[in-house]
Amino acid sequence: MASGKVYLIGAGPGDPDLITVKGLTLLRRAEVILYDRLIPLELLHEARSDAELIDVGKVSLRADQKFTQEQINALIVSKALEGRSVVRLKGGDPFVFGRGGEEALACVEAGIPFEIVPGVSSAVAVPAYAGVPVTQRGLVSAFTVFAGHEDPTKEQSQVDYAALTAAAKLGTLVLLMGLFNLPQIVDRLLEHGLAPDTPVMCIERGTTPQQRVITGTVATLPDLAARAELKPPVTTVIGAVVKLRDQGLDWFNGVLEKAQQHD
Repeated sequence: MASGKVYLIGAGPGDPDLITVKGLTLLRRAEVILYDRLIPLELLHEARSDAELIDVGKVSLRADQKFTQEQINALIVSKALEGRSVVRLKGGDPFVFGRGGEEALACVEAGIPFEIVPGVSSAVAVPAYAGVPVTQRGLVSAFTVFAGHEDPTKEQSQVDYAALTAAAKLGTLVLLMGLFNLPQIVDRLLEHGLAPDTPVMCIERGTTPQQRVITGTVATLPDLAARAELKPPVTTVIGAVVKLRDQGLDWFNGVLEKAQQHD
């Protein structure tokens, strides 16, 4: 039997309407869909009635079903080797902290054809829904995205906080998956010279009706986030662009208010 094909599809940052046309088309055709908790679950309603849906989230909706990345890779390969069309549906973009590269390499090693379908990354979409452009002519012309799930206090950190601080002085920092390590990350940035009064924003469940936004400064944000009892997923934006939200760019709250009035 000839192998099937694997499609690594970005589902977008939370709003189900933000999946691409190509991604939605392939999702509707798939025989097997592997997904995790970061996708908009509404998208699963678009699947074929006979599609096999597999929750491979590392923090699964089912307590008895947790997968390592190696197990996910093996499952993708095994389903494709059955000759089936396999969609790996991932939150945001598959190649932005999504381990899509690892899954694609597993397909390469197994000789399975695959396609990458980019998705709308939360690194730019979530700030946009909170009224913050990550770049702004005359203000900042660069932005840097980094992941915060690594413990900043460990001896061999892969994150160069000196470089991040230098980047923050020139542009915008966008922190993904950094809620639990936020106090340590802030301490490291301050240690390397980031101004304590640098504007900062945390966005919880961005692009969804449950979106919450808190703003402050680098020095005050860890305490504000703790008092707000934020829950992941949270996107953090650091830099002068945060102030643009208060200049009339907070558009999404208006959309939500109109939707509530029609309910």
